[in-house]
Amino acid sequence: MGEQHRIQLTFGVKTTPMRATYDEIRRVWEEADALPEIADAWLWDHLMPIAGPKDGQVLEGWTLLSALAAQTRRLRLGLLVTSNRVREPAVLGKIATTVDVISGGRLVMGLGVGGTHQPPGAGGIAGVNPAVAEYEGYGLTLVPPAEGIARLAETVDILRGMWTQDVFDHEGRHYTLRGNRNDPKPVQRPGPPLLIGGWGTRTLRLVAEQADIWNIPGPPHHAVGYLAERGRVLDDHCAAIGRDPRTITRSVQFTVSYDDPAGDRATILELIAAGFTHIVLSLRSPYPRGAAQWLVDEIITPVRDARQG
Repeated sequence: MGEQHRIQLTFGVKTTPMRATYDEIRRVWEEADALPEIADAWLWDHLMPIAGPKDGQVLEGWTLLSALAAQTRRLRLGLLVTSNRVREPAVLGKIATTVDVISGGRLVMGLGVGGTHQPPGAGGIAGVNPAVAEYEGYGLTLVPPAEGIARLAETVDILRGMWTQDVFDHEGRHYTLRGNRNDPKPVQRPGPPLLIGGWGTRTLRLVAEQADIWNIPGPPHHAVGYLAERGRVLDDHCAAIGRDPRTITRSVQFTVSYDDPAGDRATILELIAAGFTHIVLSLRSPYPRGAAQWLVDEIITPVRDARQG
């Protein structure tokens, strides 16, 4: 993202592709692509609905991202965040390379641990892990949190290796590659910026070591005070390894309410005061006509004006 991105307040839009059609999502992205106030656009990485009724259409994230990359010209784009449990790391690296090429170098590589065994009461709704049904439905396996972090760290090494080396080998605890060739290389060199999403202490250590951007879900998933505390944990990790924490962009997802923009603006200003400089405005489906312009008029511009006033 570069130094300029780190010191400026930027806004993105997220179209959660749950119970939404391709045409509806594309409409929002094409509108956002024409609005310079919106810097980037995002999808997620789930294969089944994870909230509300169990039925309803969900489009696969990377396939959809590739299509939207071809339909837009300006927006940076990515998934918040890619599950490291769904695709083998080198296959993911090839997919990401292809999207970066299609987009002309606009990909942000969003990564997360993915589905893990959660202790009772951790995450989900009423203590239920929302990944269980999804992973069972697609034949995917949950792993313990520590293993999930270790696998994610290896994935980062693999992505960077195959994005920069002509022939790449990797011998790790969980993954082995011999003679990997990845041509063409990503347009962005040495590769797309790396965003890691999560809030656990071990995840934040990996953010400090490897990431360009840290992303976390905001209200109502997490209170602003909790987000600020997690930011201090990241600061401590950076201090332990000698990294300037200001070199990591702090990004937060915020689900907007179509009927209370004033309340949304107040919360977003709290998030900015807590140190977040990249605000991803997540839209609930169905998306109203002119949703991207509404975000600019009712959220982005007033928030910028309030900060300057």
